[in-house]
Amino acid sequence: MKILAHIVRFLVGGIFIFSGLVKLNDPVGTQIKLEEYFEVFAADMPVMHDFWMSLVPFALYFSVLMCAAEVILGVALIVSWRLKQVSWVLLLLVVFFTFLTFYSAYYNKVTDCGCFGDFLKLKPWTSFTKDIVLLVLILFIIWQRKVFRNLRTGSLVAFSAIFSVALAFYAIRYLPPIDFLPYKIGNNIPQLMQPSEPLRYKYIMEKDGKTEEFEKFPSDTTYKYKEMVLINENAKPKITDYKVWNNDGDFTQETFKGKKLIIIIKNGTDLNGASLAEIRSLINSVKGSGVEPLILTSDSDAEIQEIRKAYLLDVPYYFADGTVLKTISRSNPGIWLLEDGTVKGKWHYNTTPDKENVLSKL
Repeated sequence: MKILAHIVRFLVGGIFIFSGLVKLNDPVGTQIKLEEYFEVFAADMPVMHDFWMSLVPFALYFSVLMCAAEVILGVALIVSWRLKQVSWVLLLLVVFFTFLTFYSAYYNKVTDCGCFGDFLKLKPWTSFTKDIVLLVLILFIIWQRKVFRNLRTGSLVAFSAIFSVALAFYAIRYLPPIDFLPYKIGNNIPQLMQPSEPLRYKYIMEKDGKTEEFEKFPSDTTYKYKEMVLINENAKPKITDYKVWNNDGDFTQETFKGKKLIIIIKNGTDLNGASLAEIRSLINSVKGSGVEPLILTSDSDAEIQEIRKAYLLDVPYYFADGTVLKTISRSNPGIWLLEDGTVKGKWHYNTTPDKENVLSKL
């Protein structure tokens, strides 16, 4: 039992450290998930609508605090630092996560909880099951905590706290050190919009009270159709919602032709206007070099025209879904470089490149 308790302690600690680090790599992604939860709760609990919406502006702070706590608590658990307090805090944290994943699964809301960031996508009921297992393991640790020897290793816990905050700060100020998103450098967007292999389905049919599966739709008309299930789930397109348009129609395929320097302006609400002077200089410098600059936005036509006029951005603009733009770029504005549909560069507005840097990527 003592050996099992130590194994469980290391396992739970390792899971929390891994989960926290993956999310600290991209705290803005967790911020987006928290905003989704706040908006869902505001819609589902109208009596508390104003309360939930008041939390939205603080979602990034909650994201950093929660993700850093996972790492710090995981380290504290592994090094046996203040186990009594740490184990109870872990229990409260897992109860909170279990509630969120159950809510997502049962009500089919926020169907990706972001438990492991964009590194590993879990289905809602899988996430809920994972949290139930963690809940049981933490209760086991609390039950067996007397077998663990408390160590004076506060310096390691303090270092984990400093490292966690530093990693989050870097990812927010620049971009995630490791990009797990489908729009990362090296990916070909048109290819990811297609299945990696022909999709195969099985048909669930019923006859005389018995259920049978067929890989081809049966010609026997006495069978009653129940559902169609995809067999090779992993072959589905990794990108399904990328679409670009303007007032004249669809422009999606045009973004895959030639060299495109795309300025992502998600919205004017939290736009860092001070960075647009440098971006404007970049846009003007690449004109005539074979690189076509353009703007992608989820703002309205009137709003983006006002932004272009205010910041002297003399480039065409097109529209895209706001969620897609958040996935492409974690900064607002952001810079995205495509060549024949392949991502050649991504920059935060704090690291706006010059013309030579852009051309060197092509």
